[in-house]
Amino acid sequence: MNMTLSIKDIQAPIADEMKAFEQKFRQFMKSEVMLLDQIMNYIVRRKGKQLRPMFVFLSAGVCGDISESTYRGGAMIELLHTATLVHDDVVDDSNYRRGFFSVNALWKNKIAVLVGDYLLSRGLLLSVDHEEFKILKIVSTAVRELSEGELLQIEKARRLDINEEVYYEIIRQKTASLIASCCAAGASSVGAVQEVVDKMHAFGEKVGMAFQIKDDLFDYGEDEIGKPLGIDIKEKKMTLPLIYALNHAPWLEKRRIINIIRNESHKPNKVSEVIAFVKESGGLRYAQEVMERYVKEALALLNEFADSPHRRSLEQLVQYTIERSK
Repeated sequence: MNMTLSIKDIQAPIADEMKAFEQKFRQFMKSEVMLLDQIMNYIVRRKGKQLRPMFVFLSAGVCGDISESTYRGGAMIELLHTATLVHDDVVDDSNYRRGFFSVNALWKNKIAVLVGDYLLSRGLLLSVDHEEFKILKIVSTAVRELSEGELLQIEKARRLDINEEVYYEIIRQKTASLIASCCAAGASSVGAVQEVVDKMHAFGEKVGMAFQIKDDLFDYGEDEIGKPLGIDIKEKKMTLPLIYALNHAPWLEKRRIINIIRNESHKPNKVSEVIAFVKESGGLRYAQEVMERYVKEALALLNEFADSPHRRSLEQLVQYTIERSK
């Protein structure tokens, strides 16, 4: 695919809906409390590429006619997901998100936790007020899986004993469940039958798996785009290239690398050693192949739907997520 395609190009079939969504989303986040309203405006201003709502609207367009329900589905996902991000920044003691100050950096932890709770309740009320119970179930399941995935990763990180199977389970819950819920919510919002909703969910899950593996690969990139080089290693995260490399290393070498990750990952020269080890072991090539397999499976599912501008854009969005440079 031609990577000169921008998000704007991909958005073309849903450009009007995305514009309208921005306005509706601001309305959904409004509060009578001045402090809260101030923080909500800050959150809306620093939003990223809007990939999640795009998955919702394009999936809806593939399965039927975009409706008010689609807007609510997109907003519910954004509200609940933003709530988890605000809480995440508190948990990680993180002062930045996407180059902006985090809510907790500007307004302290107590306020950030309450803001997360507020966003969560807004998402729940939006669905209950309009009886969007199917979408609520899809989105709430994703939030549950997200939490489970995070906790599973924490539990395993302590022992550094993650195998490929556990790794896939972690990223399925942590990353893929959210994109899967976007696609399923989009399909459900236009009245698609359960079988179609499930198919879109499976499509989104495969895209999410590929998306996370791409993220893993950035850790070993030559350039400093996106996240800093070796940050996963510093944070003792077991990613696919590293898991593959360790599984194919002689016992002594494996022990040496695990020891570096456990005790010396704060030293830049030691992190470089781990990066070199993974590259030499073919870990990057292997992860790239796995990522491409997920993309192929996702596109095969999408091809079962009738050709349309929405479907073509969704295909382009999949390519964009794995060819992005950050």
